[in-house]
Amino acid sequence: MISQFALRLIFGMSFVWCVMPRREVTSGFFRIQMLVTLGLGVLAALGAGQIPEIGSGSDPVLNHDMVRILGGCLALLSFFGSTMWTLERRAAGTRYAIAIAFGSAVITILAAVPWSHFSTLHGHLFWLSEITTALVSGVTVSGMLLGHWYLTAPSMTTTPLNQVNLWLGFVAGTKLLLAGLTLACWPLISASTMVTMQWNSTYSTWLSLALLGGIFGPLAVCWMVHRILKYRNTQSATGVLFVGVILAFIGEMTGALLRRELQLPV
Repeated sequence: MISQFALRLIFGMSFVWCVMPRREVTSGFFRIQMLVTLGLGVLAALGAGQIPEIGSGSDPVLNHDMVRILGGCLALLSFFGSTMWTLERRAAGTRYAIAIAFGSAVITILAAVPWSHFSTLHGHLFWLSEITTALVSGVTVSGMLLGHWYLTAPSMTTTPLNQVNLWLGFVAGTKLLLAGLTLACWPLISASTMVTMQWNSTYSTWLSLALLGGIFGPLAVCWMVHRILKYRNTQSATGVLFVGVILAFIGEMTGALLRRELQLPV
């Protein structure tokens, strides 16, 4: 779970670099962001194999050794990308950002999903849940860090933070639709995966936390930040986004428990 958590964050954060208006943000922001993903890449490599994301009997496409190697590769790409942003070579830095986003997306999926999942409804819901979960957490974290960056670059317009906030609303809304589809298909999924565990109050608590923290919380944060930014109060918006980060992490971790115990991808 530790390794997969780090991979999801790398993908979500690097996705933001690719879709945000980079010309309106100073290079230092991307330099520091890539140093963060460098550390996350090392964490993904070191944590591979500790507390598996999926239960025994289901092996993901990428084994632990491959995750260690690829996590190290993501760390190297982040290091070189950070160097490019330090040297103000923005075009080269952008290419590294795209490479990290694409590579981490593929690794995030293949490190959590077995080959057999790519031919079933349950499997498709599983890898789509990985993507949306990574985006909600990563976009929230990047939005919060971007809000802090206004302390060092107060002359920046609020357009970048507004756009990142809109992306947060979009990915959280997408995750809401996906979770609704998954729960509607749960009887079919439980039959096809032969889940033998009976639903109990513990699972209900986990599901509530996953939905409130991972979906409804970020949606509420998106609305509040949108209202706050009308007054150009970036620091208040940053504080709200910090709460969103905590909620997103709670939702992500409880969702990981549901995926592990019940094969329920929310």
